[in-house]
Amino acid sequence: MRILFDSHALVWFALGDRRFPAELRRKLEEPGTEFIVSAVCIWEITAKFHRGKWSEAAAFVADLDITLRGSPYVPLPVTIEHARVAGSLAWDHRDPFDRMLAAQSQIECAPLVTADRAFRLFGTAVIW
Repeated sequence: MRILFDSHALVWFALGDRRFPAELRRKLEEPGTEFIVSAVCIWEITAKFHRGKWSEAAAFVADLDITLRGSPYVPLPVTIEHARVAGSLAWDHRDPFDRMLAAQSQIECAPLVTADRAFRLFGTAVIW
C-alpha cells in the first residue's frame, strides 16, 4: 500500500506523538507500506515553524535530514502535472498546501493520511 502524509500527520507519526492513532500506526508499519512525503509537506512544516506558528515541529525540523535519509519515507517532488491538477480542482478550499496534497494524492493513487476533514468534503481518498 502507498500512502501520502498530510503535514500534521507526518510530524505526529515521525515524532511518535500520541495524537497519531496507535492502531493506525501499527497498520501502517506493516511490511509493504510505502510512506510518501511530499515536498509540499516539508515546505509547509518548515515555513510554519520558522514563522513561529508550529513550535512543536522543532524536533522534526531540527532532525529533518536524519529523519528522511535512510528511512522508509519516499520523497515526492511537485511536478507540472501536480501543479496543473491542483490549480484546476473544483474546490473552494484556498490553502495551496492542501490543494497540492489533494492533487498529488489523486495523481499518485495514494490515499492521504490526515485528520483534516476538509479533504473528505472534496472527495480525496483519506485514511484516518
